[in-house]
Amino acid sequence: MRVTILGGSGFIGRHLGAALRARGDAVIESSLRDPAAAAEASAGSDVVVNLAGAPVAVRWTDASKRAMTVSRVDAPHAYLDALAGVGNLPGAYVSGSAVGYYGYRRTNVPFDEVSPAGDDFLARLCVAWEAEADRAGALGMRVAKIRTGLVLGRDGGVLAKLLPLFRLGLGGVIATGDQWNSWIHIDDEIGIVLHAIDGAAGVLNATAPNPVTNRDFTRALGRAVHRPAIFPVPFAATLMLGEGATVLTGGQRVLPRRTEESGYVFRHPSLDEALSSLLRADRP
Repeated sequence: MRVTILGGSGFIGRHLGAALRARGDAVIESSLRDPAAAAEASAGSDVVVNLAGAPVAVRWTDASKRAMTVSRVDAPHAYLDALAGVGNLPGAYVSGSAVGYYGYRRTNVPFDEVSPAGDDFLARLCVAWEAEADRAGALGMRVAKIRTGLVLGRDGGVLAKLLPLFRLGLGGVIATGDQWNSWIHIDDEIGIVLHAIDGAAGVLNATAPNPVTNRDFTRALGRAVHRPAIFPVPFAATLMLGEGATVLTGGQRVLPRRTEESGYVFRHPSLDEALSSLLRADRP
């Protein structure tokens, strides 16, 4: 199989490229910074996977919000327009998305793939992001949309940012700690993307079936690195992100119901086991 990855240099893209090559697929990496060139590179591929997107965990300014929108909405729009004119279209389009689709709401009510969208900035961004993916369907491609949660891996994502603090015994809850963290091991993130490449379609939540509160996540990570986790994250640290602090202080309890119904079996459904598998080198 020939797979084009848009955004292949990122954390998830690097792991996906390695997994595809390991099973014998041909991988073409391209960038949406030049949508026309990316369209040319995609011609003749069996599947396109779009993982491109500007960082979200930054201070939200008009400029950073614009960068998030351009990379997730405007650039894919230009890419699909160019792809329509290239011919020899790929058979499938797998698009990244995020659990931000459901909005950052303080509720214990779980969300799954059929739950409605929220109405904050990230939710509206995800709705527009997925609408661009649906345009690939209008071109005749099978479409899958992967709504990803907090991806845990040693070499990127939220865990790589937290580990230095937790290893020093400086980890702690964020805000009240009651907000839900819908997490996923990098192995399962890649497994779900491969599941979509190989035929799954529609919306798939890329979150483990057992989300936890931030307080329970903090305790589990402290146990995994054998350090106390008693220092709350200072309120000033969240203020530095401005409106973007909702990524830390908000949350959603997301369940992968349709993902499991489509036949995907999670390798790491439990947080303690997932962290243990990632942090074996931290054991005494």
